Amino acid sequence: MLDLDISEFFAEDGPLASAMPGYKPRPSQVELAQAIGQAISDRATLVAEAGTGIGKTWAYLVPAFIQGGKVLISTGTRTLQDQLFSRDLPRVRAALAAPVTAALLKGRGNYVCHYHLDRLQGDDRALKSRSEIQQLRQIQVFAGISKTGDRGDLAQVPEDADIWQRVTSTRENCLGQECPRIRDCFVVKARRQAQEADVVVVNHALFMADLVLREEGVTDLLPEADTVIFDEAHQLPDTATRFLGSSVSTHQLMDFGRALEVAGLAYAREATKWSDISRHLETAARELRLACAPLERLPGRKATFEAIPNADEFDTALAVLREAVDTATNALGSVAERHPDLVAAARTGAEISVRLKRWATPGRGGSGFDDEGWGRDNQAPEPPAAALGDGLSTPTAILEGAAAAVEWTGPAVRWVEHGLHHVRLHSAPLSVAQAFSKYRKPGQAWIMTSATLSVNGEFHHFTSQLGLERARTGKWESPFDYPQQALLFVPRGMPEPQSPQFLDRFVQTLLPLLEASPGGTLVLCTTLRAVDKVANLLADAFDDAGHDWPLLKQGEGTRRDLLDRFCKLTHPVLVGSASFWEGIDLPGDVLTLVAIDKLPFAPPDDPVIEARLRACRAQGGNPFSEYQLPEAAISLKQGAGRLIRTEADWGVLMVGDARLVEKPYGKQLWRGLPPFARTRELEEVLAFYRRKQE
Repeated sequence: MLDLDISEFFAEDGPLASAMPGYKPRPSQVELAQAIGQAISDRATLVAEAGTGIGKTWAYLVPAFIQGGKVLISTGTRTLQDQLFSRDLPRVRAALAAPVTAALLKGRGNYVCHYHLDRLQGDDRALKSRSEIQQLRQIQVFAGISKTGDRGDLAQVPEDADIWQRVTSTRENCLGQECPRIRDCFVVKARRQAQEADVVVVNHALFMADLVLREEGVTDLLPEADTVIFDEAHQLPDTATRFLGSSVSTHQLMDFGRALEVAGLAYAREATKWSDISRHLETAARELRLACAPLERLPGRKATFEAIPNADEFDTALAVLREAVDTATNALGSVAERHPDLVAAARTGAEISVRLKRWATPGRGGSGFDDEGWGRDNQAPEPPAAALGDGLSTPTAILEGAAAAVEWTGPAVRWVEHGLHHVRLHSAPLSVAQAFSKYRKPGQAWIMTSATLSVNGEFHHFTSQLGLERARTGKWESPFDYPQQALLFVPRGMPEPQSPQFLDRFVQTLLPLLEASPGGTLVLCTTLRAVDKVANLLADAFDDAGHDWPLLKQGEGTRRDLLDRFCKLTHPVLVGSASFWEGIDLPGDVLTLVAIDKLPFAPPDDPVIEARLRACRAQGGNPFSEYQLPEAAISLKQGAGRLIRTEADWGVLMVGDARLVEKPYGKQLWRGLPPFARTRELEEVLAFYRRKQE
């Protein structure tokens, strides 16, 4: 432990200022660091909202280093995780001369798997194109020279390239201790380093995966820690909902069918008719997809379990599919000891069987519900005994975990989603509060920080979602001069948001701002459909007005690619949806206009949200004020936060939805935004732009 008061580290003559040119002390940063340090000392939970520009990363790294103990830092995205580990953490550690070791740990899908790489290069039929042959060669060279095997370090192969799925492992197809390449395993090395390091940087997805595995009795994913720091903590409720739920798709079923046939024919050819079993499974998956055909005519091409149009046909197809999966899993289980590939396939079958069981129980008649809302199915097949193998500890743990997962309880919602080429069955808990909060160890400090955790200064919406009723809370304001740096513009005379003319008018109103703004523009839409419509309208408007401004649209490249292009182009306009509302840092004149089409109320056809609203109503609550409005306030604050990132930034935030000003609840939304200057007059906006460019 370093022997200085926290404030001294942030002083003008302190170690941070000495090591980092241009460093300026910020009182709010010091106060935040002190509150974090106190929470670590007290082993308490602190929910800290830190306005943009405070420097929250340094505010938590300093006390994390000087308080000692094992620290786990969880970030919202892998991008932020890499940035924290490779940039912020080393700079602060060097400035403090802190004797701490650090490790980076990601989910296993981020590391090249030697075993699956060897198998792929021995299977000529598995490569789909010349580009994949080239990508495979690059990955082979990378795997031979890389110390980490982290696919993020191989920029030549796009992160969304399909080949990554075949050269990395999943929990189901990892061979564990039975793998012939276990000594070279990048995942094992990364986890070993994490166990030994003082500070481990992970992401929320990995943290939640660890929570789920601990529920199932598997405890070797993340190390024990004295302090857990959650950066971008506002993402935790959604991440927890996703990981505490489950899904299974017809894609997965088809892949399982192919994997069992390949493994069976290779290592137990005479045991059974593997091709027949695989064909039966694939046929059952196709029949389920056919039974879901009526969903194509429903909003969002999805329906809850209770609202499936042809319920009898669906239930019959699901029963046939469950039987096919169980038959295949038992066949694999009877020969699994012959080869690790058979164990991996059997484990995949057991996992799928568990997920399908959640869909079959409780039944449609309503019988079988337990007190918590889930059902119990005493007729569920046991995991095949032979699949456990003798001494195969990892398969044993995961198969037994798969069986135990069925007992996870709590009110939940189930829905079917019909894609263009697949059907996906989802289940998700209505509340993650109990499961998430009980994961905190006694005597462990939890620090949660983000720029968007409160609604009108209150933290109840966030803390109640995660079961953090006894948490300390605090809000530290941004040091930026928002009234001078930015202007909020809500135009007059806009149609109602649901009007067919709304987006046309939105683009017409936006055009004079685009002409006045010297930098780039980020147009944030609330739906993907609106992204397409707005981009098309802008393209037509540019042609009519003779503008040759670059127009970028979500879906025309990866998020990183679009943002890289945005920064290099002159006067670019980028139209995006959900993933562009947060985690984007475009300082300076790169971005001088952010336009939001509508208030970001969650879509009513989202099954999880619909079920939560229904549950709130059933308990006598007001779903709009208790759930929809707080969620919209946090999302709007995220979107608005893209505009001003440094003390030198400036620009205009346009919100096309007049409800922000004209509805009584609008005040709750705009009061939650940074204190921009405000106007409804176009002339004032144009004058603002002229003044800033003088």
